[in-house]
Amino acid sequence: MDINLPEIHAEMCAVFARYEDALVNNKVDVLDELFWPSEFTVRYGAGENLRGIEAIRAFRLARPSTGLARTLDHTVITTFGRDFATTSTEFHRRGSSNIGRQQQTWVRFAEGWRVVAAHVSVLIV
Repeated sequence: MDINLPEIHAEMCAVFARYEDALVNNKVDVLDELFWPSEFTVRYGAGENLRGIEAIRAFRLARPSTGLARTLDHTVITTFGRDFATTSTEFHRRGSSNIGRQQQTWVRFAEGWRVVAAHVSVLIV
């Protein structure tokens, strides 16, 4: 198994950066594009359990579009071969001492890299 092949790792870093930009700027169309459009896609959030792309889309459309800015720390992106990757990061929102945590599982499909599973949680400090 090839771990973090330079060109694949660079690709995944760019996709992760695109996801982060879409998240903090509420680009719902890009967020939707980057999730696998399947009933098997899962996103467990800080306050919601979303199963299937339709539930994830509904959440994205209903969430507030303000207060999304955050800073990232301790981001780890690991690729396995050419078509599978995981991303893990901590995030902080201005004015809060809590630590957010985000993990994603990415798979490369014919259409490109897509999140197939995601988890977001908050560590209350």
